[in-house]
Amino acid sequence: MKFTKMHGCGNDYIYINGFTERIAQAEKPELVKKISDRHFGIGGDGVIFINPSEEADFEMEMYNADGSRAEMCGNGIRCVAKYVYDNGLTERTNISIVSCGQVKYLELFLKDGKVDTVRVNMGAPELRASRIPVTAAKSDGNVINEPIVVQGKEYKMTCVSMGNPHAVVFLEDVERLDIEKIGPYFETHERFPKKTNTEFVKIIDRSHVQMRVWERGTGETLACGTGCCATVAACILNGLTDESVTVKLLGGELEITWDREAGLIYMTGPATTVFEGDYDF
Repeated sequence: MKFTKMHGCGNDYIYINGFTERIAQAEKPELVKKISDRHFGIGGDGVIFINPSEEADFEMEMYNADGSRAEMCGNGIRCVAKYVYDNGLTERTNISIVSCGQVKYLELFLKDGKVDTVRVNMGAPELRASRIPVTAAKSDGNVINEPIVVQGKEYKMTCVSMGNPHAVVFLEDVERLDIEKIGPYFETHERFPKKTNTEFVKIIDRSHVQMRVWERGTGETLACGTGCCATVAACILNGLTDESVTVKLLGGELEITWDREAGLIYMTGPATTVFEGDYDF
């Protein structure tokens, strides 16, 4: 099986061309777990299959490292765009990609004939608790700056879906956070019926924030595109930043803008190919 290793700000996945590689659906979860292993496999935060689609130009079929299916990945979708252009599956620099029924529209920016950065229309943030999903304490159905008790400590969270669930928590210090200890308890908290991704965020100024992320089904990653979008939405909802924000991650930076008039969030960032190879399974 041929594969390509790619990353967006260090959020790395193994990409498989579903046009040419035929793998039975039932085999995919175990294959994903095997090849995502960083010691005994290729190593990555998960696997993304790039498939034909009737709904869009391409389909992104994404799996977390634990073999569970995920709805959306902002860093992953940028890499899919780079893959299909650089490998001649499209000649256009404006394309659409669908993942779990969600169609996203992307603009590709080239350098030396290959995709360097990608701007993604990530759509509108979903704030209704039942659609995220999260159990809301407030009657209005939104979870904004709402208390949650995790391991005996109270935090304030703002919940947003960008096609997948996010809980954004603002802290004074994220660098010294023991994320390996607290992350799993947020992920599996009873208030999140489908688990959650958790962003721990420090406000630097009105246009810059620092973020660490615990991703559902994977653990801490170096970046999370949907998490950055959810973070900026949460920042704006709480009056902490302006509408365009640079999010500093362990693996790099992403530029996020929430166009409040149009109701859309745009994400711009890099996509990088690491290596290609053959995997015998």
